[in-house]
Amino acid sequence: MRRALISVSDKGGLLDFARALAARGVELLSTGGTSTMLREAGLAVRDVADVTGFPEMMDGRVKTLHPMVHGGLLALRDNPDHAKAMEDHGIAAIDLLVVNLYPFEATVAKGADYATCVENIDIGGPAMIRAAAKNHAYVSVVTDAQDYAAVVAELDANGGQTRYAFRQVLAQRAYALTAAYDAAVSGWMAGALGETAPRRRAFAGTLAQTLRYGENPHQSAAFYTDGSDRAGVATAKQWQGKELSYNNINDTDAAFELVAEFDPAEGPACAIIKHANPCGVARGETLIDAYRAAYDCDRTSAFGGIVALNRPLDAATAEEICQIFTEVVIAPGADDAAKAVFAAKKNLRLLTTDGLPDPTSAGLTFRQVAGGFLVQDRDNGIILPADLKVVTKRAPSAAEIADLLFAWKVAKHVKSNAIVYVKGGATVGIGAGQMSRVDSTRIAARKSADMAEALGLSEPTVKGSVVASDAFFPFPDGLLTAAEAGATAVIQPGGSMRDADVIAAADAAGLAMVFTGQRHFRH
Repeated sequence: MRRALISVSDKGGLLDFARALAARGVELLSTGGTSTMLREAGLAVRDVADVTGFPEMMDGRVKTLHPMVHGGLLALRDNPDHAKAMEDHGIAAIDLLVVNLYPFEATVAKGADYATCVENIDIGGPAMIRAAAKNHAYVSVVTDAQDYAAVVAELDANGGQTRYAFRQVLAQRAYALTAAYDAAVSGWMAGALGETAPRRRAFAGTLAQTLRYGENPHQSAAFYTDGSDRAGVATAKQWQGKELSYNNINDTDAAFELVAEFDPAEGPACAIIKHANPCGVARGETLIDAYRAAYDCDRTSAFGGIVALNRPLDAATAEEICQIFTEVVIAPGADDAAKAVFAAKKNLRLLTTDGLPDPTSAGLTFRQVAGGFLVQDRDNGIILPADLKVVTKRAPSAAEIADLLFAWKVAKHVKSNAIVYVKGGATVGIGAGQMSRVDSTRIAARKSADMAEALGLSEPTVKGSVVASDAFFPFPDGLLTAAEAGATAVIQPGGSMRDADVIAAADAAGLAMVFTGQRHFRH
């Protein structure tokens, strides 16, 4: 390795790396701010403008797009025609390219205007990266500061050279970077243009961790982050416990997104998740009250579950959670006393975040299917009291409306067909993922009866509850099953061809029912 071209936006760790290269006899070429930084640090640097014979121009847009640079990166060293062209035109080989790109995503995240975002689209960087990566038979390309130490170690282990296999790995990482960069630019531009279904859609991620396995031990898996700062499992800090599994990550995300539906300013809330479905959700005067009420919805399913809280964890709640086996607890913070309580539970993972995800924010979700993938807007639908349409003779009471809205928020996060019974700001029965809505209604009521027996209650907690259905009742049977279980009020989207029959059945049963005009299928 004789010559390196260094031109980076993120200069973290660069000086030590450049010094290590210089100490090993590598000539340094550079541009703009990078060149100035290296020179001020006392390193000998040659400006790219001296190599190309052209000054940087057009506000730095044109500086490396030149045959003296790209010829040095792309030339096949053992090809006689290439060697002659290099000699004829005075092109010197570049053996190492160190480049990272303009901070486009950070610029977008700051809310910059369209012109500023466009100006932060890197051109010369990706062009050089792709050239060097293509010619990895001869050129090492470094696009991540995490690889600086590995390059130095590789040079020392191989007499000042890099091995082909090492350059292959660097090239793959380089192409992944440019692909992710282009995905970010194209995705942003589609949004800026209002294109909800662009002809081509690209997504990219950065490896956060390799996982022991996927949903099952015979499946390999890894966890990638998308670069967004949405509060959740991807941005959380893990304080203790073994590494999160594939299922832990999936369930923790489901739990935290659900509990975020409940504004902490309106009171503490807790959600307990098992296999991506809630088995208990509640509000309370205190966090421990909310946890206990959520736990009492379905104690059997809560064992080995995920607990999400909408307020920072305290010691009393931590002590209560420790009474049963829990896989993960996630909250927007935890005090030292709570951390001390969990310290004795070595297998319990405690995650904290800087806040809650915004349930109303826009975004995309995607799911793979054979031959492609489905893309849709995040379900950020919110129903307020003013959105409710009373369709029965009896209007719900204020207390029923509060529970109906609570149940509706929970139903949004339950796999379809979803039925959620709520009483007093706590779920008392949840039916999820059934092929028949009637079955979900019965299962939820049955769970309530089972819990009443376990708690020594005289009657199921579903008596006097309200019920939410994520989609309309196509026939009166599901609604009547809920009424028989003890529900007094219903919230559902409406829109069935048989709405009139369902409304008549509700009136006959003395139920109050409201329509939302919005459904929450979740598959």
